[in-house]
Amino acid sequence: MSMPLVWCVVPAAGRGTRVGGDCPKQYLPLGGRPLIEHTLQRLAAHPQIAGLLVTLAAADGHWPGITSLSGKPVLTATGGVERSNSVLAGLDALPDAVGADDFVLVHDAARPCVRLADIGKLIELASAAGGGLLGAPVRDTLKRADAAGRSGLTEPREQRWRAFTPQMFRRGPLSMALRDAARRGVNPSDEAMAMEQAGFAPLLVEGAEDNIKVTTAADFALAEFLLARTA
Repeated sequence: MSMPLVWCVVPAAGRGTRVGGDCPKQYLPLGGRPLIEHTLQRLAAHPQIAGLLVTLAAADGHWPGITSLSGKPVLTATGGVERSNSVLAGLDALPDAVGADDFVLVHDAARPCVRLADIGKLIELASAAGGGLLGAPVRDTLKRADAAGRSGLTEPREQRWRAFTPQMFRRGPLSMALRDAARRGVNPSDEAMAMEQAGFAPLLVEGAEDNIKVTTAADFALAEFLLARTA
C-alpha cells in the first residue's frame, strides 16, 4: 500500500522573545539562517509531505516571504494568540483539495532537528491507526516538587511519554476537536490533547530524542550541532 501525501501545518504566530530580545524565537539565527527556515527545509525534504502551511502573527514583519521549498508550495495564514488557535487557522486555510478525511501533520516551528525517517514512520503507523504523534518514553526518574521546590514524591515513569511533533490526524476530526475545546474554554497544549478529549486514543510512535524543541539559548547551540549530524 502506498503511503499518503500529507500537508503539514506549522504554527509560527508565537511572540516568544525571552531568548533574543525583540525578535520572536523562530526568527533567531541558527547556523546563519532563521530557525524556522531550517524546520521548513527539513519538512519539505520529506517525499511524503505535499506542502506547508505556516501560520503567522498578524503583524509579523520577520517572515522572509518563502513561497516554495524543494519544489513544494509554502502557504501562509494569520494565526491566533494560542497555539491551538493557530493550528485551527492553518487547518482552515489548507487547500480545498485536502479533504476532511485526509491526514494532516502539525509540527512545531522550533523543532528543526526532526529526522526524516521518523516522519515517515509516523505517517506509516499513524495513518493505519487513525492518528498519532511522535514521542519517547520517559527514561529519567520523575520527582514531584512541593511549593518550596523540594522533592516530595517520586512519580512512576512507567507508561509515561514525552510528546513531540509532528502529530498527525485527519483534517476534519482535528478541526472539530479544536473548535470544541475552544467552545469549552480549554487551551490544549498539543493536538493529541484535543483529540484525547474528543474521545480518540492517538498512537504513540517512538522517535529519536534529538527531536528537541529549541527554547533556550543553550538549545540553539545544541540544535546547530544536531543539524550537522542528522537528516
